[in-house]
Amino acid sequence: MSNVKTQSYENHGQYAPLYHFILAPIALILFIASIVHIFKEQFSFSSLLIFGLSVCVVLMVAVVRQFATKLQDRSIVHEENFRHFRLTGKPLDTKLSVQQIIALRFAEDDGFPALCVKATEAGMDSRTIKKSITKWRADHNRV
Repeated sequence: MSNVKTQSYENHGQYAPLYHFILAPIALILFIASIVHIFKEQFSFSSLLIFGLSVCVVLMVAVVRQFATKLQDRSIVHEENFRHFRLTGKPLDTKLSVQQIIALRFAEDDGFPALCVKATEAGMDSRTIKKSITKWRADHNRV
């Protein structure tokens, strides 16, 4: 993976180009066009049918994204819990939120256990956790 850019707090956000720049905008355009079509056709059966289908498309686009990120979050929680157990012999503190655990995944193994304790005790939010990581562990697989 020599072509992969070094990841940091400033550049760790990722986009899925087909989803964010093609599918989502097309779904939004379709939805807006269907609303215009309803008024232009004076609520005809076909215009209502097209509107209903466009609502379904928009909802599917939203739900697909939600399901994908929820599944990834769940996997990250299990991976980080296992990593913490492997490094310390103990599971992660149950006081840590999912968002905190997701932020902690960027910490290298040597600073991970201490940062977990600090995040729990100080109640750090995910942004603060990410900013306090000194050695960044990249995650290039997150969507």
